[in-house]
Amino acid sequence: MDRRRQNGLDTSVNGGDGKLRVFFDGACPVCSREIAFYRGLRDDDAIAWVDVTAADFTCEGLTRASALSRLHVRTADGRLVNGVPAFRELWLHLPALKWLYLLSRPRAMQWLLERAYEFFLRRRARARAA
Repeated sequence: MDRRRQNGLDTSVNGGDGKLRVFFDGACPVCSREIAFYRGLRDDDAIAWVDVTAADFTCEGLTRASALSRLHVRTADGRLVNGVPAFRELWLHLPALKWLYLLSRPRAMQWLLERAYEFFLRRRARARAA
């Protein structure tokens, strides 16, 4: 596998090395700040951070348009999840935020978090259109 790294971001996005891969919109200021916060919590190589706005972005099973529409994560075992399940996978891999993973275990909490995330995504889309 071709393992390329640019600015601390892993651009070999299809996995196979046991890493969690987080796909994010690097052109979104809010998204970039949130990812910078997460990156600061775990400075080892256990998580690969992939900016989907990079010119050479390609990922099996994930289009750029889909990746830009909401947070996606490829788990260490190769599953591609998005939305609240993606956040939960990320929180599980960040020891300082594992409490969020545990708090979000009940289905009712996941439903509520998904509605809040969808609200954020609608506001983000309107802000971009303006």
